Amino acid sequence: MIRYERGTDLEMSTIYQAFQRGFADYIIQFNLTETEFADRFFGPEGNAREHSFVALDGDDAVGVVLGGNKVYESVQTMRCGALAVSPEYRGKGVSAGLMDLHREEALQAGCKQLFLEVIAGNDRAIAFYLKRGYRRVYDVSFYTLPDASRLEAPTGASAGAGVARIEFESFAEMVGPWKYFHINWQNDLEYQERSPSNAYYGVRVDGEWAGGLSISANGKINLLIVSNRHRGKGIATRLLAAAREELGFVKFTASTPNNALLEGLLERRGFVRDKISLHEMYLRL
Repeated sequence: MIRYERGTDLEMSTIYQAFQRGFADYIIQFNLTETEFADRFFGPEGNAREHSFVALDGDDAVGVVLGGNKVYESVQTMRCGALAVSPEYRGKGVSAGLMDLHREEALQAGCKQLFLEVIAGNDRAIAFYLKRGYRRVYDVSFYTLPDASRLEAPTGASAGAGVARIEFESFAEMVGPWKYFHINWQNDLEYQERSPSNAYYGVRVDGEWAGGLSISANGKINLLIVSNRHRGKGIATRLLAAAREELGFVKFTASTPNNALLEGLLERRGFVRDKISLHEMYLRL
């Protein structure tokens, strides 16, 4: 008989076991040690053990739902950071049981919406979420520039715009007034603040901030933004080139949800869209 336990009542090894079994045949393989799993999924990803649940059959961990609670786009939100069920237990109501607990946890925490990401093409999972009332709102695309040396710093007027390494606090202060577009969960400022390996850059023109870049230690572009007044002047490219020169990146990666402006920039600079994409799905409570 299946029983469900809250994450705080279990060892991390049990949560990890459920995660490993549930994602054993997933489209994307998670080759993580238990420590790497804990550091990532209960670190920057924002999940909390008190908002997570594990399904057990006897002593075997056969399913897990990870939950993270924060204000996201001005709305108190419970995110499903992962839903995984061991293959032999699928179709037996375990996923439904976990998601019922996830929804109830969100209501108890005062959340106004549920949120999750699902890989495009995972039709069984998408149908499951649609049946539970979720709706698809954004699509997240992924890009790669495999040879960062192809990115050429611009010349002309923009070449005089000085790029400076800055602290997170300065970056967040810069970006705040410009956040008029959707930023996906893994790229928002709170996620970045919880990622200590990130580097931040800014450009000032005539004494005011003109653009900024947040980038991870492996070349993942978290946020690349230029003010309306200074677009089309090569500032975004200069920011990337400066980060490449200082940190020695050999490639860049990026993700963006329905941002035609950024997608156009990436494609003009030689980035290639990956085959895998995500749907962001929401359920109002």
